[in-house]
Amino acid sequence: MATKQGYSCLAEGSVDVSTTNPEGTLNLSPCSPGLCLISPPIVDPHWLSTAPPQPASPSEMSITLEELLAPITEKLKYLLKKAEDFQTYLLYSRDRMQKEQFAKAMPTFLQMCQPYFHYLESTARSCTPYLRPPQEPVQRRLLEISQQLACQLEQLVLMYASFSFVSLEDTDPFSVSCFFCGKFWLNESRQVSVFRYCISAPYTAAQVPRNLYKKMRWNLDILEGPAGRNQTHRTEHYFLCFRDTGDETTVKMQKLWSIGRWVPVDPDSEHSSDVLSWVLCRQPMGDYQQLLTIGFEEPSHTLATDLLVQILNAQNTGLLNHEPSCKRGGTGPNSGRCEGKALPLCRHAVPFGVRVELCERGSSGSA
Repeated sequence: MATKQGYSCLAEGSVDVSTTNPEGTLNLSPCSPGLCLISPPIVDPHWLSTAPPQPASPSEMSITLEELLAPITEKLKYLLKKAEDFQTYLLYSRDRMQKEQFAKAMPTFLQMCQPYFHYLESTARSCTPYLRPPQEPVQRRLLEISQQLACQLEQLVLMYASFSFVSLEDTDPFSVSCFFCGKFWLNESRQVSVFRYCISAPYTAAQVPRNLYKKMRWNLDILEGPAGRNQTHRTEHYFLCFRDTGDETTVKMQKLWSIGRWVPVDPDSEHSSDVLSWVLCRQPMGDYQQLLTIGFEEPSHTLATDLLVQILNAQNTGLLNHEPSCKRGGTGPNSGRCEGKALPLCRHAVPFGVRVELCERGSSGSA
């Protein structure tokens, strides 16, 4: 579904890293300088096998939290060191062929980080009868680690792009425009996959709606129907975007951040499964349904996902209408603002001034 809209990513909601598929991984020879960068450590902690143990009391937690998460932080140090090695070879190596080898190995390194992201986000956020989030200090630390690694990988990709070794163009199927940052379960039937764009990209390939740019994407995979073989699957796409406010006479444009949902228009995949309509369509058309106005400060990777989770939970319980209707009008900086009833959110996840509103239908655009 995502590729139909024109999105490209290293892994579309998957964390499995193939070692045999030549199309999915780089074929490195034993003498290749990239091999040592993506090979696993000699002693790999079993951070993926079990959830972090829970401390018995707050006093014990303050003493042993880092010890409890030691295997996870060791894995983080290993991945950060490898990312630093990629940067070092790029900056100080004089052999262009060697640099090109590292540029080819870099997407494979991003894939190698996927199981770690999956573990962090799933352990910290998954909420099912069989998976419960850990205590708040442990959860907060896991999400901090996820945020730290995501920022480091983003800087790594941007550095290689600055030397023209990789493409960040969202319409290029071979680009590294975004990367996978983990997935987790909201409940037994809904799973969220997180993707982060290395640079802000136009919301659609045709740059319509105008002045709207995306920074994160979440794929919401939903299983519908009774449990069993007759369940149907569908995917919804949500975005963290900003809109440049002001006009051509404005000295400094301000970025108004929001979270919204991709609404397919043509072809309408939500109401039609006709494959021929996709074949005949040159560029899919879609709307941006704004669900939350955040403000002029970009939220962190973790905070944005916190806000999305609360929006999805509100939709699931009926507190937030899934298909709201509002009126759009005006052409000034405040045009497109939504007049709706605010939805209260958990205090720990929302900065001052953030409100969830019943938002208007967005402008149509092509993906």
